[in-house]
Amino acid sequence: MNLAKLPRRKYSYGPTPIEYLKNLTEHLGGPEIYIKRDDLLGLTGGGNKTRKLEFLVADALAKGADTLLTCGAVQSNHCRLTLSAARKEQLDCHLVLEERVPNSYHRNSNGNNFLFNLLGTDGITVVPGGSNMLEEMEKVAEKLRSEGKKPYIIPGGGSNEIGATGYVACAQEMMMQLFDQSLDIDCIVTPSGSAGTHAGLTVGMRASNNPIPIIGISVNKDKETQEGNVYKLIQKTADFLNVENAIDKSAVNVYDDYVGPGYSLPTEKMTEAIEMLAQHEGILLDPVYTGKVMAGFIDLVRTGYFSKGQKVLFLHTGGSPALYDYTSLFQ
Repeated sequence: MNLAKLPRRKYSYGPTPIEYLKNLTEHLGGPEIYIKRDDLLGLTGGGNKTRKLEFLVADALAKGADTLLTCGAVQSNHCRLTLSAARKEQLDCHLVLEERVPNSYHRNSNGNNFLFNLLGTDGITVVPGGSNMLEEMEKVAEKLRSEGKKPYIIPGGGSNEIGATGYVACAQEMMMQLFDQSLDIDCIVTPSGSAGTHAGLTVGMRASNNPIPIIGISVNKDKETQEGNVYKLIQKTADFLNVENAIDKSAVNVYDDYVGPGYSLPTEKMTEAIEMLAQHEGILLDPVYTGKVMAGFIDLVRTGYFSKGQKVLFLHTGGSPALYDYTSLFQ
């Protein structure tokens, strides 16, 4: 598995830090807690989609695209970063936004919507929750083609085998950092949403015969559905990269207890988790992804899933710009 053979754009420079969260560790009284700061990746506001876009945009450019077309929820971090990459590469960018919560899109709202406007999209299409997003993007793509454009469709979250390769690369980066720091991690906790991050991380670790358990905390789907989605993408990514080691489905472990009433809908535990990390470590999380994932992690610590003396690494996938559209929760 030689990732250097793949086309790649560079939007970040150097590995993101792994920090020891001393204050949070002492506050919770459980395992030693470390955090991988992928919120500090490049492009506008950083986050995990930056790693995926390095491979996806390179593929788009190799295929002669002049337009990036992608989709997400109305406060989509992925859409923000795809638009940012498009501006950097001087490509057009069109977004298809899904109102997963009815009437939740407001053009002049804060958070990522503000950044869509600031970065300057070339078009936004808003569709109802539950729409077939690939079909909706293809409608926009067909219109663009009729105008002489060459659109490149990026799936939601950048989560196909090309995008997931960004987190295969991240797994390699992590292993080198852990070796350099003589840090023996017992478990990795990752957000599990559109599946690309979770799947790529698993392929990267298992392809290198690294058995560190990976726990995914779902932000949208039930355990059975999410584990199935992650494993399908693991298989596609492993095939894409010609990984010889078979990866067993037992490598996929998802907790679905922290989704709450639905995707992007607030929970008390999420609010507590965001306040706790901000006030103890000065690190911002977001309400849709990392806030709920940290809430799940905190609950696993409190209920004794992790024992004192263990070392656990939390993957911070970014998203904090969305926080500014949820300020009423913290007032």
